[in-house]
Amino acid sequence: MARTYLTTAIDYANGEPHLGHAVEKIGADVFARYRRLAGGDVYFLIGMDEHGTKVAQAAAARGVTPQEQVDTIASHFSAMWDRLGISRDVFYRTTSPQHRRGVTALLERILERNPSDFYEKSYEGWYCVGCEAFKTDAEIIDGRCELHPTRVLEWVTERNWFFRLSRYGDFLRQYYASHPDFVFPDIRKNEILALLDQGLEDVSASRARLAWGIPFPRPTSDGVAQTVYVWFEALMNYLTATGYPEPGYEKRWPATVHFVGKDITRFHCVIWPAILESAGVALPEHVWAHGFVTMGGDKLSKSAGVKIELSDIVERHGPDACRYYLMRDVPFNGDGEFTWERFDAVYNSDLANAWGNLASRTIAMVERYRNGIVPAGANQTVLGDASNLAEYERYMGGDRGYLPHEALRAVFRSVARANEYVDREAPWKLAKAPEASDLLDEVLATLIWWLAWQAVYLAPFMPNKCAELWRQLGAPGSVHSLRFDRPKEIDPTGWQVTKGPPLFPKVPDATGSD
Repeated sequence: MARTYLTTAIDYANGEPHLGHAVEKIGADVFARYRRLAGGDVYFLIGMDEHGTKVAQAAAARGVTPQEQVDTIASHFSAMWDRLGISRDVFYRTTSPQHRRGVTALLERILERNPSDFYEKSYEGWYCVGCEAFKTDAEIIDGRCELHPTRVLEWVTERNWFFRLSRYGDFLRQYYASHPDFVFPDIRKNEILALLDQGLEDVSASRARLAWGIPFPRPTSDGVAQTVYVWFEALMNYLTATGYPEPGYEKRWPATVHFVGKDITRFHCVIWPAILESAGVALPEHVWAHGFVTMGGDKLSKSAGVKIELSDIVERHGPDACRYYLMRDVPFNGDGEFTWERFDAVYNSDLANAWGNLASRTIAMVERYRNGIVPAGANQTVLGDASNLAEYERYMGGDRGYLPHEALRAVFRSVARANEYVDREAPWKLAKAPEASDLLDEVLATLIWWLAWQAVYLAPFMPNKCAELWRQLGAPGSVHSLRFDRPKEIDPTGWQVTKGPPLFPKVPDATGSD
């Protein structure tokens, strides 16, 4: 498999990591782990967006410097991603010297290649600090930003550098026509096409009187020093993290997939491609725009008062259960609702009762009936693995896009069949009939082989629990070093199983209360 460069939106350093951040990072991590198990050379980037007015205000409110503010927040984000097993290759911060050099170089490249793409303009309008963006009338409801209704909009008047985005409307339309898979899912692509049909307006590329940021290479004609507008600068992190402009950055770039939220597609699917085209740099291959996590029908938002502590969710049943639930119940092509009741119910039904119990009783039967040594005779076709494998791959970046919830359904259909197989064959009855010894060997070996197969295919979703199951099965090496083209080669004959604590202890009286 070819080189894969995956990114997520960098998180703004003015608050703590929340459930919306987690869904995106887990979804991207599942894809990164999948691509590694498929034999790909994966480079997985996540990071922090650390400049702008909002950060400066948050720092002032705490009585610390902006750098102290972002250092503290970055440590909290990094620790949470460690807790959730996010297998990033780099945790990138826009306050890094590398990012500053790269942003300056990219702007200078645009000024050299297309100097008229930047021009000065006096501008005034309603500015939302929460979005770090000027808002149009259509984006303002009852005098407030539709995304940050608790924040007061600011009327801002200043002279800035503007980027001539309007020049790139025809280019973008042609690019979308020749690259129909540039944006997923289709509903997001259609929104961008509708935006292009309305015509593009030029966008601010700098801010005056803001010290916390990267200096724009040119002052305005009135001599006022400018700072690169935080959204304009933040988009460039995907490129600067490859080492741009140093030689060799092309070994990583272009990005394979940008995973972003549906609320920032305009920046990633319109402004970012136009910046790259202006600079003469290749565009990313794909943008996947996921939906929101809602609670009671409302988007989770600290500023809007709709909030669940991410740490509480992680601690509820552990990080792997959290990963599984979010990927199962929050479709990556739409919105998903979070409730404590649903989380508990899915944990018990899928993880504790279905898969965890299958593993526990299978290992126990091998210990009881075969002294813990897996016999020969696994039947690799009895449970229909081939069809599940094909469907799983089609939903994990194949011809059906990237829909991890559907991939999980494919694997858990095999879990259901395996449990039905246990009940049908009744190994506890076979163990009482000496003439059925060979059949008992086949049943036990088949179940162990099937659990090993499931551990491989669920490893991108539940890396720690799958590694633990791999250990209890007595399988050699690491589940994370196997490859998807090799499950048929798994032969559990002679493995020494070791029954451990339940992978997913059942919650007997889950009430769903917080």
